[in-house]
Amino acid sequence: MRSRPTVTGSHSRSAAVASVVAAALAAGLLAGSASAAELSEEGTSAAIRVHDIQGTTRISPLAGQQVTGVEGIVTGVRTYGSRGFWIQDPQADDSDATSEGVFVFTSSVPTVAVGDAVSVSGLVGEYVPGGLNSGNQSVTQISKPKVTVLSSGNALPEAVLVNEYGVPAEYAPQGDPANGGSINGLALDPATYALDYYESLEGMNVRIGDSRVVGATDPYAELWVTVKGWEHRAPRGGTVYGSYESQNTGRLQIQQLAPLAQQPFPKADVGDRLTGTTEGPLDFNQFGGYTLVARTLGTVESKGLQREKTKAQKPGELAVATYNVENLDPTDPQEKFDALAKAVVENLASPDIVALEEIQDDNGAKNDGTVAAGETLRKFTEAIVAAGGPAYQWRSVDPENNKDGGEPGGNIRQVFLFNPERVSFTDRDAGGATTATGVVTENGHAALTHSPGRVDPANAAWENSRKPLAGEFVFRGRKVIVIANHFGSKGGDEGLTSHHQPPVRSSEAKRLLQAQSVNSFVKEITAAQHNANVVVLGDINDFEFSATAQALEDGGALYSAVKSLPRAERYSYVYQGNAQVLDQILVSPGIKKFQYDSVHINAEFADQNSDHDPQVLRFIP
Repeated sequence: MRSRPTVTGSHSRSAAVASVVAAALAAGLLAGSASAAELSEEGTSAAIRVHDIQGTTRISPLAGQQVTGVEGIVTGVRTYGSRGFWIQDPQADDSDATSEGVFVFTSSVPTVAVGDAVSVSGLVGEYVPGGLNSGNQSVTQISKPKVTVLSSGNALPEAVLVNEYGVPAEYAPQGDPANGGSINGLALDPATYALDYYESLEGMNVRIGDSRVVGATDPYAELWVTVKGWEHRAPRGGTVYGSYESQNTGRLQIQQLAPLAQQPFPKADVGDRLTGTTEGPLDFNQFGGYTLVARTLGTVESKGLQREKTKAQKPGELAVATYNVENLDPTDPQEKFDALAKAVVENLASPDIVALEEIQDDNGAKNDGTVAAGETLRKFTEAIVAAGGPAYQWRSVDPENNKDGGEPGGNIRQVFLFNPERVSFTDRDAGGATTATGVVTENGHAALTHSPGRVDPANAAWENSRKPLAGEFVFRGRKVIVIANHFGSKGGDEGLTSHHQPPVRSSEAKRLLQAQSVNSFVKEITAAQHNANVVVLGDINDFEFSATAQALEDGGALYSAVKSLPRAERYSYVYQGNAQVLDQILVSPGIKKFQYDSVHINAEFADQNSDHDPQVLRFIP
């Protein structure tokens, strides 16, 4: 789950403005900048207008300069977080590329009100939410302002309607190779590219009508809608991210201007409707890019989305599941244990084998050297029994302290739960955190040298990351080797709204190496026994179409079972309104027939027990 940093104050924000201006100057983006007072054709001084500040690219032609007497109507006031207000010039120019709105950063609580006509003097700059290294686009703003209220109670400029007819189908232009792949210096083409369209409205008063929710309300009081109801629609109401080219241009983040203490933010699940008019300034932030910060917020109409339940396995079927339980540890409230346990029993139908990700040690994030997780697992398995499920046993390998990434002191790891009434675990000289399990042949069958054991733990690919956990199981006399994974996160990747197009996905390099490591190990198993039953599963942290997935499948060693589902049903996680695959179960060629289910119980809901949906595979070994 993402975390929120402290809101940037005026000092650091001004530094960011100066940095992006310096970077823009170095890249030649501000060459030929206008002075703070243009000369008209008659040679007389003309007042600077908002559209002069915004210009026709993402970087203001006046960045780094003082402006005086910029007039506009206040369309929104933000009294918390990044404090300030938006103004909009009601007298638009004739260019669709130039925004008529701009944010005025005050650092303290603004003293203006919506409907005020104001004159603003200050420093024009480009603020990059998240910092220069984030890859985020910048927000054009006026900082250190001097504000004069000219009149009050004025009508607001008419809001621009954002809908399926206005937002282009193509997402973004290709970045300029001569400028590191950035689109900052390119002239905006709002009729062709969605990102250019939204940028041309940055800071302006916009509105949407009835829209479908595609990202549930999160703990930060925001949700996602789509203004294109038909765009890659999932049966349950979401919008599916099916390739690097299907970014889903209709997605828009919704926040509200009113403080939560004054107006609680509505709770919405995927598939609900945000009805009526939602209207306010169009902002850009580091957690999703273009955001309608609602001055007027529509009403959520529930569509009653229900949590799914998978079919129970038949007597002769083995059911194997993966579930990321999101940093579970004994300090969590009993309610979380009970809810997760109920999901295992009722929604997953008590699988025979469950690979768990993000099981923390026995005191959670307390960083005191504790690595054992017996208490965490005792509480969880007892909660499963209390929910009417089987008395699961477990196997795992404790990590070295703070060597597997995740929350410092938490020592997350993968764990196998198994139902001893249905399946047995073959214990073979359980290895330690740094012991690599190997493959041998016994009576014509592949076997592990250590079970449970870790796969290739000394490989640099697993540095500061969770090492794969391998184990041997026997179901009705047939051996099944299961490898539980939790690949490196996407931390450090640029967002889809990055000023680099395509965005830089730096985290892929590590997952590619991790996938190659697991793929090689599976090939060792199938070399020892060509028809071995091998299941590779877990939080792969990457898409089914990614280079990571291709590396796992290399040489036909594995097949990603989620690809057996219709494209509209392939997802286990919802991020910024995109329903996408992160959790996967892959099978070796020895497993020829199976049933696969992505069980949607968390990712689409405002109330979550985890941010991931579990996956279940049923097959006859």
